[in-house]
Amino acid sequence: MSLTKLNNGVFAFFKKKIMGKKKGTGRFPLKKVIWISIGVLVAIGAIVGFIYYKTMLSPNIVVNGKAKYLLVYENDSFDDVVKHLKETGAVKDINSFIRTARNNGYPESIRSGRYKLEDGMSNYLLVHRLINNRQTPLSISFNNIRTKQQLAKRLSEQLMMSESDLLDVLNDPVALNEFGVLPETAVALFLPNSYEVYWNLSPTDLLRRMKKEYDKFWSEERMRKLNDVGISQLEVSTLASIVEEETNKADERPMVAGLYLNRLRRGMRLQADPTVKFALGNFALRRLLSGHLTVDSPYNTYQNEGLPPGPIRVASMEGIDAVLNYVNHDYIFMCAKPDRSGYHDFAVSYKDHLDNASKYRKSLDERGIY
Repeated sequence: MSLTKLNNGVFAFFKKKIMGKKKGTGRFPLKKVIWISIGVLVAIGAIVGFIYYKTMLSPNIVVNGKAKYLLVYENDSFDDVVKHLKETGAVKDINSFIRTARNNGYPESIRSGRYKLEDGMSNYLLVHRLINNRQTPLSISFNNIRTKQQLAKRLSEQLMMSESDLLDVLNDPVALNEFGVLPETAVALFLPNSYEVYWNLSPTDLLRRMKKEYDKFWSEERMRKLNDVGISQLEVSTLASIVEEETNKADERPMVAGLYLNRLRRGMRLQADPTVKFALGNFALRRLLSGHLTVDSPYNTYQNEGLPPGPIRVASMEGIDAVLNYVNHDYIFMCAKPDRSGYHDFAVSYKDHLDNASKYRKSLDERGIY
């Protein structure tokens, strides 16, 4: 029943029972007028209270034990919010939500965010949560990432930010200056793990969070080991990315790291195949040919001395630790084993390396890999 109909009905009742005269008698007794008036007011209060309860305080959200969230994007209008809420399928009476939201000024107070919808939630509680920006954080994760573009895509799928917005920051030297990195080294700040964040955080705030986690990772113990390795933190991430691309065997990574450190210390080119694949933009290559090794790129370690400008993948914590805990040996050559085990044969002399390489090439020929 609307308040207009209610008021009209009350007025008609009041006019008939109170203002009119009882046939055959005088004016309606004052005592009864008072009691009837009180009764009418109580009735009005009860009806208004019921309407208020029904609109604002009664349960209006049903999720049946499932996790459902209302996502409000930057620059969303009130109509957009209503549309998103409908799409969740969790609201019983959308019109009562609209009335409650408008009565509480929410259309003028919309803020982006990820808001949890709970069984039995009332319109008032939901609107209060929206106005006060009471978001529910979420856990984001990323691993097995090779390129900056893949990283931005993976994160944009989990957060409000767009892929292009994140890439703009990761490629902006001025914005990255705050974090002590360049566009080539920015991905080093992203250590694959799970992190609890707010869905609508900005790309810059995400970088601040990653820098905080990165600094926390570099404990005093790791910094002591870094001094022994003899390269910078960012260079460790770069070397770790090469090691992880070179072998997926965790127990072999410290050996591979030791080999590349030997080459760096002797002023030898790394000649790491994964850097060539990165330069070519083709990680699917199974066999590198002489033509591949001449690609003109600062990431081609067959043509350039030292480490490439930055990581060729997002290095894991384990990969970084493999470099910090490298095996101290004399090997400077390595070649994949022909038994397809994923491990490598190591060599000190170039002659032994050529023998190992010949066996490996023969195995490729036998498998028809050209």
